[in-house]
Amino acid sequence: MSTILSHALLHLIKERGMADDAVLEQIQEEHTRSGKAVTALLHEMDVLDTGSQLDLMAEYMGTEVIDIEDINFTPELLAAIPAATVRMYQCLPVGIYDSALRLVLADPLNPTQIDDLAYQLGREIQIVIADPAKILPLIEKLYSEDDSFADLIKELGGNELPKIADAEDDNASQAMLEEVGDATPITRFVNLCLYQAVKSKAADIHFEPFEDDYRIRMKVDGSMIELTPPPRELSSAIASRIKIMANLNIAERRLPQDGRIATTVAGVRIDLRVSCLPTRFGESVVLRVLDRNSNLGTLEILNIPKHVFDGIVHCIEQPSGIFAVTGPTGSGKTTTLYAALRRLNQVDTKIVTAEDPVEFDIEGLIQVPMNEAVGMTFAKALKAFLRQDPDIIMIGEMRDLETASIGIQASLTGHLVVSTLHTNNATEAITRLLDMGVEPFLIVSSLNGVLAQRLSKTICARCRAAFEPTESQIKMLELSPHDVAGKSFHYGTGCDTCNKTGYKGRRGIYEMLMMSDPIRNLISERAPGIVLREKAREFGMKTLRDDGMSLMYDGTTTFEEVMRCT
Repeated sequence: MSTILSHALLHLIKERGMADDAVLEQIQEEHTRSGKAVTALLHEMDVLDTGSQLDLMAEYMGTEVIDIEDINFTPELLAAIPAATVRMYQCLPVGIYDSALRLVLADPLNPTQIDDLAYQLGREIQIVIADPAKILPLIEKLYSEDDSFADLIKELGGNELPKIADAEDDNASQAMLEEVGDATPITRFVNLCLYQAVKSKAADIHFEPFEDDYRIRMKVDGSMIELTPPPRELSSAIASRIKIMANLNIAERRLPQDGRIATTVAGVRIDLRVSCLPTRFGESVVLRVLDRNSNLGTLEILNIPKHVFDGIVHCIEQPSGIFAVTGPTGSGKTTTLYAALRRLNQVDTKIVTAEDPVEFDIEGLIQVPMNEAVGMTFAKALKAFLRQDPDIIMIGEMRDLETASIGIQASLTGHLVVSTLHTNNATEAITRLLDMGVEPFLIVSSLNGVLAQRLSKTICARCRAAFEPTESQIKMLELSPHDVAGKSFHYGTGCDTCNKTGYKGRRGIYEMLMMSDPIRNLISERAPGIVLREKAREFGMKTLRDDGMSLMYDGTTTFEEVMRCT
């Protein structure tokens, strides 16, 4: 059940006075926590059974409720809507009357989807209400996913679209780009790519033009998967469609552009960060997929080991000081920081963030996007924050001495500061701050702790198999045969569930450095990072390698992933 339908249904019930606010709030909280459908929760808590919910939606929409199992889905009826559109909008045709098409939607209370469907289908549509739980299985049964992509590629290949050329008249050129970008097959193709990305839980979608071909790839669990591409000559039309969705200048094809798209795909609300880069053979477009629901978890659901979890909680529940998260790009730092902020986000606490860019909108946080083009830097934002009377400050990244100094001063004047650094491990964060020019006594008096993390691919549960490690592999882990005696190593053989990769999903690998008097003494003496690291291990710090091997021994990840991440 989509988030939009959930909110709309709860709003309708509240508006009609059919349940207490406290009960509806409890249902919303349980839906957010567990992901359980609001329809099921309404039924379980004796607020409204399924039939009453459907009647309420039908009354609001001015239509009727039907039993979708009574419909005879003839080939003619199924052909009324392309398979790509059915999957994208989670709809089914249930009748054709003159020029009007009768539809059921898994999300019937979303007016934007209804308008988009009418435009794409080019005909009048009538909405009737059916049980959403019955609609989705029927879509899977009646429409082949492979056919939807193949049919659309075929349709694109046979469509006579205006050729995009560098027209002398900019207005004429822009009008031509808009016409091509809005062409229905192009719109459906881009929507289908978004649907595939959401279904596969992809982090990015890459649209890449080359001299003789056009590639579309998705990054899933850290690996690239290639999609069936459309004809090479449609690369400009696809780039134009994405620019229209992101409100970018579609006539500008010589300079990089960045934008953002907020949309709903198959009932999932997503944000897309758009980057357009001019290349020799056209524009390379990359979309970063930000699922508003999946990434806004709590610390409890991130599968963090208990000793690391307790360390994070200890650091962020201090009244002041700095908690830093380190790791390379794409290691999940932002997800961890957002989860920490959600834990701290209370009515009596003011939290302000400086981010580049703001990835997710969180209710209750004052979030400020950085814009260096107009002089809005992390340092300038931090100076302004201190006049806003915050309790907690998040800095997207401590990237220079000025930002680090202001962050430290804020922590020393009674604020909790959380931030990220780009270093390989937890102890190197200390070295990085010293290299920036931060005085050791300031680090000692302000730093609560440092978390280093990576994202490791997890073995597909459907095709996991055990194997005996070789002598070479044991040496690479800096272990002896005695160390691994009785321990299991696993890998994924590859199956349909994991696209033959052997991996499905990702899991965090963590290293938590807690401040202690011996560590503080070494920092004051400007001790090298390796000395800090050995002392921290002496006091119980588990390294990234240690945590990775724990996951390897319990069959969660592979030897190769442990070596790659650590």
